Amino acid sequence: MSDATQNLQNRPFSRFEFMVAWRYLRARRQEAFISVIAALTLTGIAIGVATLIVVMSVMNGFRAELLDKILGLNGHFTAFPLEEQFEDYESIIPKIEGVDGVEAVIAFAEGQALASGIGRSTGVAVRGINERDLKKMPLFAESAVLGGFNGWDEGKGVAIGMRLAQNLGVSVGDSVTIITPEGTVTPFGTAPQIRTYPVDVVFELGMVEFDSYFVYMPLQLAQNYFKLFRDELKDGLEPLPLDATDEQIDESYERIYSVTGLEIFLDDPDDIHTMREPVQAAAERPMILSDWQRRNETFFSALQVERVVMFVILSMIILVAVFNIISSLVMLVKEKNTDIAILRTMGATRASIMRIFCMTGTAIGFAGTFIGLIAGLVLAANAEAIRAWISETIGVTLFPPEVFFLSSLPSKTDPFEVAFVVTLALLLSFAASLYPAWRAAQYDPVEALRYG
Repeated sequence: MSDATQNLQNRPFSRFEFMVAWRYLRARRQEAFISVIAALTLTGIAIGVATLIVVMSVMNGFRAELLDKILGLNGHFTAFPLEEQFEDYESIIPKIEGVDGVEAVIAFAEGQALASGIGRSTGVAVRGINERDLKKMPLFAESAVLGGFNGWDEGKGVAIGMRLAQNLGVSVGDSVTIITPEGTVTPFGTAPQIRTYPVDVVFELGMVEFDSYFVYMPLQLAQNYFKLFRDELKDGLEPLPLDATDEQIDESYERIYSVTGLEIFLDDPDDIHTMREPVQAAAERPMILSDWQRRNETFFSALQVERVVMFVILSMIILVAVFNIISSLVMLVKEKNTDIAILRTMGATRASIMRIFCMTGTAIGFAGTFIGLIAGLVLAANAEAIRAWISETIGVTLFPPEVFFLSSLPSKTDPFEVAFVVTLALLLSFAASLYPAWRAAQYDPVEALRYG
């Protein structure tokens, strides 16, 4: 036995094995059909990997963007008063903000109303917030596209979202009428509360729910509108007669304001379970604490289920392509049975033959995975630009914001998920190569040469 043959038998993954495997990947005229199947298999794996990376990146971006927008404007805890109104909110806020792990606390006054513009009306949520607390929400404070929030507390106007401004047909300087059924009580029933406010700010947060539904106004303006106050006689003074003037009432009574609730922001949004008791204890009064996970549990659970289902379904693309590896290798083995017999008579072991065909199948999977990886990363990084181009080309809005809540298509690539997809594709490609390679290694060289 020659030295070359001895090396062939004793060295796994030798140069000879790589050379033969590479030769089998190159098409000859009589093997064109097998090569076409191999090319289609490579393309299928590339499409499957790229699709998985793009879809998972968009799903991650969608969840992250929604989470940032929801938690950027709504607290991780929302505290509502129990038994008594939040008249002592000014003293409670510093106590809760002093808890380790609490980032900020914001007081708000909120109610449902009907907003009317130029001949149009729509239901809105009116929320009052002061300028000090507004600055604790950078996402909202930096969202103004028309007007600004400077001197917010002294203003007598409102801030509305861009989509709401378009729906009502108004802009900065125009007036909006706010109507709520909880108005003044009269002998004939409750009269609706109707007030007209100028539009001082138009903001755009990029989330349809906020841009088309919320109206913001200074806190005291909202407290007066929703009558979140009570007038208390000052100490040492006698009750005034019924015919007292407004000036006498203002001098004798003190107006005590309350708020609807408190938005509590934490350093870590996922730390709500451990922070609940410290926050409750710091307030030193009974409160109902509603956390963001419970408020949005159904929504984010649905997103998670959709994410898992999409991953499983799209993995089938890779699985189908992997089965093509099996079929192409089986045909290749049938085509090369004479070559296999000759290699065996030259001293190639069964293990060497098996490695050759394993490398052939794995090379197809590796090339497809690599192409899919590059294509997936490029597409994921330019998802919004591609969406806009396709929408403009075909004249149809893809991912309409009214349905998907966001005005653009977000994308966030997770390196761990990408690594998992790549590893999955490579493992499936290798596993698909095992059976054809094993069949090739079982060929009897004598029988193959006799009938080949």
